[in-house]
Amino acid sequence: MPEGPLPLVAIVGRPNVGKSTLFNRILGQRRAIVEDLPGTTRDRIYGEAEWGRTRFALVDTGGLLSDEEIAQASQRDIAEATRQQAELALQEADIILFVVDAQAGLTAGDWEIADLLRKANKPVLVVANKAEKRQRQFEAMEFAALGLGEPIIISAAHGQNIGELLERLTALVATLPHAVPAGEDSATTDAPHIAIVGRPNVGKSALLNAITGQPRQIVSPIPGTTRDAVDTPLTWKGQPIVLVDTAGIRRPGRIERGVERYSVLRAQRALARADVAILVVDASEPFTAQDQHIAGAVLEAKAGIVVAVNKWDLFEHMEGAEEAYRETAQNAFAFMPWAPIVFVSAVTGKNVEQVVDLALVVAAERSRRIPTAELNRLVQEAVHHHPPPSKPGKWVKIYYATQAETEPPTFVFFCRNAEGVHFSYKRYLENTIRRAYGFFGTPIELVFRERERSAPGGPEKARSAARRPTRSALRKT
Repeated sequence: MPEGPLPLVAIVGRPNVGKSTLFNRILGQRRAIVEDLPGTTRDRIYGEAEWGRTRFALVDTGGLLSDEEIAQASQRDIAEATRQQAELALQEADIILFVVDAQAGLTAGDWEIADLLRKANKPVLVVANKAEKRQRQFEAMEFAALGLGEPIIISAAHGQNIGELLERLTALVATLPHAVPAGEDSATTDAPHIAIVGRPNVGKSALLNAITGQPRQIVSPIPGTTRDAVDTPLTWKGQPIVLVDTAGIRRPGRIERGVERYSVLRAQRALARADVAILVVDASEPFTAQDQHIAGAVLEAKAGIVVAVNKWDLFEHMEGAEEAYRETAQNAFAFMPWAPIVFVSAVTGKNVEQVVDLALVVAAERSRRIPTAELNRLVQEAVHHHPPPSKPGKWVKIYYATQAETEPPTFVFFCRNAEGVHFSYKRYLENTIRRAYGFFGTPIELVFRERERSAPGGPEKARSAARRPTRSALRKT
């Protein structure tokens, strides 16, 4: 459950009754994968919503199956774990939306879930979904027989009667002692977002469970178990953070159509809103081109990165193994020599705390700002020691530099013949800045611009002209 004052509303029901469609409808965005397949949602997926002057957290869950249905499932372990995740959501929730299928009518599974909800002893709203047609709306009244109150008849796919549902829901939320009015910031609005990424089956969900200290995600040896990018807000040593577990990222040519394709898109979108990514690699397998591809995706998203070498419990008894593996890893990720590497075991808990601490250090580095005067002294010393290579008639001259932005740190160099700055000289300037100021674990951007002859301006004007929205500002919008 998200840390902070927001009340939590859980959406539960049988598989394929439209829980994720309702979740997306209330949030106003496609956060959960929606597919006409039973069991598409497996883990708990959190979001924040508001209606009128009331704010609340919302959690989508996997379908609740009966014991008989689980016994007949093709992947019984995952079916059982999915039900456990839904039951955990029930324990956390303040209010429950029990979604039933007006098209299918009242089923034995609905009765079984209703019995479970009565034992939970929490406010329940019965939501009869898929009632687009007038005849179904009349027939949906049969769900009143469950004894949980008169059903609210809706169509999540078409947006019918969602307003009435939200009015009834927020009226219940407002009665809770920790209700939060709309417009007040939650504890996680500006919290660092840490995405856990990697190839399928390298232990991403196991690492998240080790960090949170509870089975927050389903863990299975079957590759592709995690399908959605799942936000887990929590407090780490007094600091609010948001962990984002993602589906394993595969090469585009190996991505199957349907649910897996959407999963990869969600993972990539998770990177777009992450401050730092923990790249999980498998110590028991050689580095692959896919590991490098994912690291490249992190850098393309301009996020910080920590490389977590998982399953190290298999090798920690071997003398010299860590030094040898670190050298191999540095060669594999030669394009980001500034990225920290930490050896962890999600099974034993080895260095799990350290990997989160490192991610927070990297998040802080992304916010580091260098005063313009200091930066220009450093740049001028670097240029004096090693002038930029130039061709006759196309001389390169660097006039001044300014840090235009943070998250990621972005430096703008105003030059004569900006297009003539060679990539090797850009790397030299980047290394100079890193030696002086660190920027541990985070990419930095160097932008070279032609100085306007008519209005050279100055560092302050340059910083203002180069400024752009930060990732945290984008999250707020």
